[in-house]
Amino acid sequence: MSDTQQADTSEHSTKGSYVTSGEEFTRDTQYIETRITRDGADGYPVEAGRYRLIAARACPWANRAIIVRRLLGLEDAISLGTPGPTHDSRSWTFDLDPDGRDPVLGIERLQEAFFKRDPHYSRGITVPAIVDTTTGAVVTNNFPQITLDFSSEWKDFHREGAPDLYPEELRGEIDSVNKRVFTEVNNGVYRCGFAGSQKAYDAAYDRLFTALDWLEDRLSTQRFLVGDTITEADVRLFTTLVRFDPVYHGHFKCNRNKLTEMPALWGYARDLFQTPGFGDTIDFEQIKKHYYIVHEDINPTGIVPKGPDLSGWTTAHGRDSLGGRPFGDGTPPAAA
Repeated sequence: MSDTQQADTSEHSTKGSYVTSGEEFTRDTQYIETRITRDGADGYPVEAGRYRLIAARACPWANRAIIVRRLLGLEDAISLGTPGPTHDSRSWTFDLDPDGRDPVLGIERLQEAFFKRDPHYSRGITVPAIVDTTTGAVVTNNFPQITLDFSSEWKDFHREGAPDLYPEELRGEIDSVNKRVFTEVNNGVYRCGFAGSQKAYDAAYDRLFTALDWLEDRLSTQRFLVGDTITEADVRLFTTLVRFDPVYHGHFKCNRNKLTEMPALWGYARDLFQTPGFGDTIDFEQIKKHYYIVHEDINPTGIVPKGPDLSGWTTAHGRDSLGGRPFGDGTPPAAA
């Protein structure tokens, strides 16, 4: 397995080594790109009840899919399986379920579903993954496309009042913002945490905070990242921000300042956290356990810190004064 593949496998799915001495962290972005579409062009047509989303609440990439599924009201169409926050050297495991098996797929490890798709699969066993319950095989683990397809291909199963998270007229701007956020922020924190040299870390740190300063400025005059309602762009940024102070600030050495010390970003993050579909998908205990226990070469003792104080997430954010409505003409999802 190449260094690039090892970086992806360890960070997403397996316990072991994450840092390659002297090197910059590089994420493997080669995923199973099969899509579930209305026309079934790849052999997997949209069909309520057929597919199961496997998404650990600890993982920011998987958290996106959980949020979008909830915002769009796809719970009855796509079931959800949730591995626990920690895993061994082989795979995410279903240790939260009573008998240690996913109750629908009947498997102990997500790895089993990947091997059903390809017995020789050698890349990362990553979440989110969508599994075809009729075969038990993974359809896709291409996390950026999964949420976009939830918005476009699964429209017939959206709840009444569901938001348009990827409106056609804003797609160019959303894609542009998403590209910078992914490169500099979502992945930027990992480049800091998994840097194999001082030089790689310093460069990653500077890039991360340059982007956060750009976001701070952008969000000081507008409530949401693009347009006046929540979009895919907000979902993608939120899952990194919500993990920033509990994990990335200390564990990944992203410590120029805390999120709570950036007024616009902190207010924005609280605004989203208090919006149905966002904060109610967050489990801070699982998030901290995942990073501090699984990343053994960053935190060899496995000690999970007690802090920080998380009570501020429910305090008033004052973002309403900037205008905009989270769901536009739609409605929030029902209480979780």
